[in-house]
Formats: sequence, C-alpha cells, structure tokens
Amino acid sequence: MSSVSADPKEVAEVIYNARRNGKPVPPVSQSHDVTDAGIAYGIQDINTKRWQAEGRRVVGRKIGLTSKAVQAQLGVGEPDYGMLWGDLAYGDGDTVSMSKFMQPRVEAEIAFVMDKAVTSPDATLTEVIAAVGYALPSVEIVDSAIADWKITLADTIADNASAGGFALGTSPRKVSDVDLKLCGMLLSKNGQHVSLGVGAACLGHPLIATLWLARKMAEVGRPLEEGDIVLSGALGPMVSAVAGDRFSVEIQGFSPFNIEFGA
Repeated sequence: MSSVSADPKEVAEVIYNARRNGKPVPPVSQSHDVTDAGIAYGIQDINTKRWQAEGRRVVGRKIGLTSKAVQAQLGVGEPDYGMLWGDLAYGDGDTVSMSKFMQPRVEAEIAFVMDKAVTSPDATLTEVIAAVGYALPSVEIVDSAIADWKITLADTIADNASAGGFALGTSPRKVSDVDLKLCGMLLSKNGQHVSLGVGAACLGHPLIATLWLARKMAEVGRPLEEGDIVLSGALGPMVSAVAGDRFSVEIQGFSPFNIEFGA
C-alpha cells in the first residue's frame, strides 16, 4: 500500500488519539510518510504543547538511542529525546497501572536531577556536571503508540521518543561518589535475572549522554532547568512487562529498588 503524505498536525492527532485511547496505530512512517527527524520532532512538539495546555506537567527529559548498536540498526549517529510527564512518575515499591500503557517495556538507567539550569548549546561537560544535583537509580517504562513496536527513527521521535513513564529509587548519590562508567546493573523480573549492563553502555558514560541532551535542549529552546529529571539512557536491554510482573533494579553504588505492574 502506498503511503500518504500528511500534515504534521494530522500525524500528531493520530498519535495523540492512540495515547488517549490506548490503541496502537500503524507506523506513521508508512501510513503518513513521516521519515524526516526534523518533521518528527515537530510532531512531538505539537503534542507536548497540547498536553501541557491540558494541564500535564513536564518534569524532565529522557534520552533514547544511547546504544551504538541500536543507532546502527536505525541508521543514525546520535540519540533522540522525549519529555517526561509528572503524572507518569513512580517510586520505589509503587504499583504501576497497566491501564496507562499500551505495550510497555522496562529498562534500567541512571537518572540525574538538575540543581541548575543549562542554557547554552555549547555547554561543556564540566558545566553539566556542576549543574547536576545528584544521581539516582531509575527505571524507564518505555511504551510505544506504534503497533507491535515496528518503529523507525521517525516513528519513535514523533511518539515522544517512545516515552511512557518512569520510576526513581530513593538513594541519591553525588556524581563524584559513584563510578557511573563502570557501575554494573542487574534487572530482575519475578526473581529472574533478565537484563545485565554497565554505565559505559550509555554512550560511554551517562554524563556524556546528559551533555548531549543539555546541548540539544538548549538548541531547541527547551533548556534543562533546576529540578528537571534526566533519564540518561539504558544500561542494558529492555524487557517486556505485563500485569503481575515485579521488577527489581540493582545498580552498583545505589540501593536496590522495586516496582510492580498491576491491572
């Protein structure tokens, strides 16, 4: 079937309705000929502004595609980004309602909470490190509005970088107190080890990924602000989740934490 070119507002409406109704849609790269990353970010921005107008609150950003292997699969040379929403934030021991997601997957990451804004697209790594208040272990609940996760780069960007929700642990650490490059990660599902990783899997270092994000967000006019949460990218493979699944996250240097998926 040939694709039909569509206005970004039309594509944004398709994704918005998929998220609102909990019903995945075919890849917009095929159905609406969305193949350009710049256009896809424009679609993402339309929905970001719409959700904000409805009262949802952006509490941070997520970085996607921090694995060089995944970048190679999608034919890209840099990560992507999406918004984090306050109404989809969870903590240690929380039960996550499956009703809020369509086809969730889980990945363990290092989260950073910003103590200062980063407003320059030419920010240095030193400046970004100085702007970070502390690090936390985290889980990103990745979710896609694209049916069966059949995504291209444009599909995931348009769909808020496949962001769903997130959960933060309760053991904050100064970045100088943890080896964020060599820290090991173990993600368990229902008592079974399902994902292993290390800090270096995230663009070589989670703070290097955060530097990319800080520069990019300043460039597009959404700079990281004081209090913003940054999910810096997966430390290992993501794992599917269904109701009843319980996940435990262990990242070296931090206390373990758990989340569970309910109905």
